[in-house]
Amino acid sequence: MDIGVVLQCDPPAMDVVEWAKKAEDLGYSHVWTFDSHVLWQEPFVIYSKILADTRRVIVGPMVTNPGTRDWTVIASQFATLNEMYGNRTICGIGRGDSALRVLGLQPDTLARMRESIGVIKGLASGETVSLRGQELQFAWAPESRLDVWVAAYGPKALAVAGEVGDGYILQLADPDIAAWMIRTVREAAERAGRDPAAVKFCVAAPAYVGDDIAHQREQTRWFGGMVGNHVADIVARYGATGAVPQVLTDYIKGRDGYDYAEHGRAGNSHTTFVPDEVVDRFCILGPIENHLKRLEELRALGVDQFALYLQHDDKEATLRAYGEKIIPVMS
Repeated sequence: MDIGVVLQCDPPAMDVVEWAKKAEDLGYSHVWTFDSHVLWQEPFVIYSKILADTRRVIVGPMVTNPGTRDWTVIASQFATLNEMYGNRTICGIGRGDSALRVLGLQPDTLARMRESIGVIKGLASGETVSLRGQELQFAWAPESRLDVWVAAYGPKALAVAGEVGDGYILQLADPDIAAWMIRTVREAAERAGRDPAAVKFCVAAPAYVGDDIAHQREQTRWFGGMVGNHVADIVARYGATGAVPQVLTDYIKGRDGYDYAEHGRAGNSHTTFVPDEVVDRFCILGPIENHLKRLEELRALGVDQFALYLQHDDKEATLRAYGEKIIPVMS
C-alpha cells in the first residue's frame, strides 16, 4: 500500500514545499493538496516548486473540480508540469465543494464532471479531444500522461468513478463504508466493460498518532463536518433511503449550516454535531498499532493508497511516525 499526504495551501507557500520535501524523504509516495483558491493559495503554482525540489513524489489536487478553471487550462497545467518534471502529476477531481460554494455557486453536475474528465485526461495524455465543436490537442506535450482519480460518495458519482476514472478517492477511513463504496465502483466498472481490478482505490482521512485520543478527536472533528457537506447533498437528492450507508446519513441529522471560513480547520465550531463514534470511524487515531490495524483492514479490501490529512496540532510527529514506523510495514 502506498502512503500519501494531503496538505493545505496555507501561506507561506514555501512551508507547503518544505512539508512535501519532508514527506518524500520519509518515503511517502504522493503529495496531495486541497484546491480551493479563495480559502487557500493557488496549488498549481506551488506544485511547480514542489516538483522542482523533489525527485520522486507524485503531486496533485485532492480534489479539483470542473467549475473554477476552464478544462483546457487544467489539462495544460498538468501537461506543462509533466513536460518539466517527467509525468509526476495526478488529478483528483470531484463535483466541487468549498471552491465553488464560496463563489456563490453550486457543485457542478455529474454530466459536466464526466465530460471534463475525458477532456482533461485526454489533452494531458497527448490525445486529441473534441470540445465545443473543436478538435484540440497539445502538440507540444506528446509524452505527457495523466491519471484522473474521481472523488465520490453518492451512487451516481460512484458510477462515474467506475466507468471513467483511473482511480477512486474515498475521503473517510471506515472499513465498512469503504467496502460498500469499493464494491459499488467495481460493479460500475464491470457494467461499463472495464476491468474492475484496473481501478485504483485511495482512502484519504486525518491521521493523528499519539495516546490522547480525546484531544485527537477534537483536532480532527472538522473532517466529519467536511464529509457532511457532501452527504447533505446526497440526502437532499435521494433522501435517507439507503442510497449510501446509513451511518453517513444518520450522523448529519444534527447538522445546522456550515461556515466555509473554518473549512478544513481544527477546532471548526460548525462541526460539533459530529459524534465521537463518527470521528473514530472516519479518522485514524491513537497509537501506532491502531493505525497499522486499520490500514491492514483497508488493504485487505483492495485499497491501494492511504493519504493522510495533516491538519492538526502535531503534524511533525505524525508525519514522521508514518514515515518511520508505518510505511516500512505497509509498503
